[in-house]
Amino acid sequence: MPIRLGLSLPQAQQYDIGRDVPDVARTAERIGYESLWVYERALFPEPQTQGLYGIEGMPWPQMYRGVPDPLVTLTLAVSATERARLGTSVLVAPLHNPFQLAKALGTLDAASGGRVVAGFGTGWSLDEYAAASVAPFEERGKALDEVIDVCRAVWGPDPVSYETRHSKVASAVVAPKPARPIPILVPSNSKKAMTRLVDRLDGWMPIAMGAEQLAAQWRQLQDLAAERGRTEPIRSVVRVNAQYTPKAYDGADRSAFQGSVEQIVEDLAAHAVDGLEEFFFELQGQARDAQELKDVAAEVYEAVRAAGI
Repeated sequence: MPIRLGLSLPQAQQYDIGRDVPDVARTAERIGYESLWVYERALFPEPQTQGLYGIEGMPWPQMYRGVPDPLVTLTLAVSATERARLGTSVLVAPLHNPFQLAKALGTLDAASGGRVVAGFGTGWSLDEYAAASVAPFEERGKALDEVIDVCRAVWGPDPVSYETRHSKVASAVVAPKPARPIPILVPSNSKKAMTRLVDRLDGWMPIAMGAEQLAAQWRQLQDLAAERGRTEPIRSVVRVNAQYTPKAYDGADRSAFQGSVEQIVEDLAAHAVDGLEEFFFELQGQARDAQELKDVAAEVYEAVRAAGI
């Protein structure tokens, strides 16, 4: 069975969000993409106070300037589509008030007819935590657990009741409810994060950084699930940060998913480990405008399907 394919929605500065997001979403669904994705960057520190991913000296990419709110972006795609799932990869969950986030995601799922996928992460930007988080950076794991607890409570049957460190609902009706249980996926690179996934969550959301590394992490996750007695399958959605260039690969050194469409397809085939269900392409950062993004997305989709992956 072919893997499912998804596409990132336009969030970079070169796009007109109100016009281009619905246009790209509608076109991607027509091409055949089964899911549409957004990411979160709350701010762009200037001057830079911390390196990308917390790595000293590593600059933030320019596409991180002025990233629109992920849930607003997905809302723009709802009425433009009918079938495609609408996902976050990832939403930095501790930057949000848990109750308000749960209510927003539940409303979005109800509006879309049950198409939301909640990809949560803890983030790495100290500046974003200083600006927006309800908990300090050092407590990001606990903050993520609290978001998960509140979401599950709010999305569940009424009357809703719960008590966490930062909020309490004694007994209340909270609606609209999601059209179906919203799946929660996380990146999970550490043993602790993998254990949270196996014990509590629906799926895994890694980045394709190398075929061997991806396969090894997938085996590790499956082994941990067996060890802890999980019987429910682990869903998977792999993010592909593709660097498209129109020229064929000329033999120069490169990382995975950099080069021509043919090279991207070859790399995808290498990463398509048995059991991984879905891959989505991040192509919007390099495209000059929405038309180029749609053209490249169509070319990549057709090439992947022609290759029978």
